Amino acid sequence: MFKNKKEYDKKGNLIYKRNFWGNDEKYKYDKNNNKIYHKYFNGCEKWYKNNNLIHFKTPGNYEEWYKYDENNNLIYKGDSNDWELQYKYDENSRLVYSKDFNNDEYWYKYDEEGCRFKITEQEFNEIKVKKNKEIKTKENKETNRFKIMDI
Repeated sequence: MFKNKKEYDKKGNLIYKRNFWGNDEKYKYDKNNNKIYHKYFNGCEKWYKNNNLIHFKTPGNYEEWYKYDENNNLIYKGDSNDWELQYKYDENSRLVYSKDFNNDEYWYKYDEEGCRFKITEQEFNEIKVKKNKEIKTKENKETNRFKIMDI
């Protein structure tokens, strides 16, 4: 039988933990005290950047990778089985597009109350707004975001 044990660095961050059953976990932090690494008792490991999960690995070599935009919205998740998920957001960080591991694509729009609902790509490209103004979507390649602009 083991005793619970915790160790902290000089800044007060948890760096080591042992639970009642003797399972050890380890943690690492950057200079700003953000967690950048966590190793679980079962051997699974997670890496973080800007408080976002960026990499996950199991002892059996299964892995996942994550990418985020400048607003910390998840834009990509891939894994060692070649499954990929992709996401795009509007200027308000609302999901407007997703693509799943089967390459099925989904487009979304929002009603006046902010409720999201699925639409087809064609509907997305043909959306018209108040006062019969046509809008056009233009993808900003650098930020992976959609900008809605009046014509």
